[in-house]
Amino acid sequence: MAHMSSGSHGAHAQPPTRGRRWSAFRQSPFWPATVLVLILAAAAGLFAGSYTYSMADPTPHSLPTAVVGSYAQGRGKAFLDGLEQALNASVKVHPYDSTAEARDAIEEQKVFAIFELHENGRSAVLDLSSASGASVAEVLARTAPEVGRKTGVALTVRDVNPLQEGDPRGLAIFYVSLAAVIIGFVGAIQLSVHARALTPFERILFTAAYALLGGFAVAATVDWLLGALDLPFVESWLILALTLFTSGMVFTMFNTLFGRWAMLPTWGLMVLLGNPSSGGAVSWPLLPSPLGVIGQWLPPGASVNAQHTAVYFQGHQHLFPYLVLGGWALLSCAVFWTWRHRHPGGREKHPAHAES
Repeated sequence: MAHMSSGSHGAHAQPPTRGRRWSAFRQSPFWPATVLVLILAAAAGLFAGSYTYSMADPTPHSLPTAVVGSYAQGRGKAFLDGLEQALNASVKVHPYDSTAEARDAIEEQKVFAIFELHENGRSAVLDLSSASGASVAEVLARTAPEVGRKTGVALTVRDVNPLQEGDPRGLAIFYVSLAAVIIGFVGAIQLSVHARALTPFERILFTAAYALLGGFAVAATVDWLLGALDLPFVESWLILALTLFTSGMVFTMFNTLFGRWAMLPTWGLMVLLGNPSSGGAVSWPLLPSPLGVIGQWLPPGASVNAQHTAVYFQGHQHLFPYLVLGGWALLSCAVFWTWRHRHPGGREKHPAHAES
């Protein structure tokens, strides 16, 4: 009996197998912590890489330019060819019969500059629009006079649509839109943590509530408190509110589909891809081509687009950015509502009565 007991104790004293150790690790709190360490490290690299890739060396690819006068021959053609060569980019020429028509094209954001020839091409005026894209205007203002000297064109450069005094680099709109995007999904995260018992309908209502109040706070701070931008207040407020709501519902949608890992697709879509491609910090013509196209279809780009037009091109607002924001909001609400039973949280509407 003593021998059997000793053998039994010896068996129990054997070290656990590799499979058992792995199973114990997977069931311990160290497993999700380790996964988060790896995810956060990857996210940090991707975050830095996405912004560096799109913003570190902005290079024009295609510049829509209005042209007034006989540009297709002589010094006009030489100037445009020289500008393309200097910029290593395509200058997309849009001919107009008059300066007024070309100015209207700038207001509609169809072109970024106007090249107008005079005196049979010996002199010309280049009208820039910093409000259309400060980075594009800066590149043209630096490059065009040198090209004019090389091609024998006496060039006058003017800024016909400058930025506001409180926004000399044209970045304020990017920052307010970035704030709306991030606070939008952070608000949804906090609702999931601190107001977990909300029903699906109540969750949508409270997302709309903090979106409206948050949009007002951002607009009031930027305009009334800091005076950085002179906003068309109600329009800017509603754009910010729609951005906050859309961002919040995008996280809620992903939380319904992916549970506790919802932050990964939200961060990837809205921050890693959406913000660098939004055109807010670097204008779309200077972004790598795929980003310039994709950005217009994502909520951050749509928010920047709508806000930019509201502030600098009043009376020429486009429907497209509102359709993008509204489309993402509607899609997110529809997915959340359809699979609301999968969303963590909620409560019974009619709790069972306690047994007597």
